[in-house]
Amino acid sequence: MTILSFLMLAMLWTLPTASAQDLGNLSANPFDVDSIANPFGKGNPFAPDGVNNPFSPYGSPFTNTSATNPFATDAPRLYDQQGHYRGKLSANPFDPDSTSNQFGRYGSPFSPDSVNNPFGAGNPYRPDSPNNPYGKGWRIEGR
Repeated sequence: MTILSFLMLAMLWTLPTASAQDLGNLSANPFDVDSIANPFGKGNPFAPDGVNNPFSPYGSPFTNTSATNPFATDAPRLYDQQGHYRGKLSANPFDPDSTSNQFGRYGSPFSPDSVNNPFGAGNPYRPDSPNNPYGKGWRIEGR
């Protein structure tokens, strides 16, 4: 019985886990190494998985997982520091979860959950806002 339980434990330990890829933080902080505003950190335009690299899957204007493709449906997702979903970092103006959809929850300048609202989630004086030049911003996750 102990050999069987050991084998089951070994099988569970070796199962592949599905995890999201860390693409950095949506932040205006140019000194934070995780910020995409830092050209020497996660904002490096030559990073193989960076959103600022036009040849990476997350920065190309042609891939479905890109933040810059206006037709992408599987763009990187945004999460605040508490782990709450904050929409998709996407240039798609028709995706309901896109930060570029001016009528959507996460892109409207009037929505309290939008990064584009200077009085809500996008307030540059909030410590967790992506627009705060001294803050951490929101985590960007790719598939």
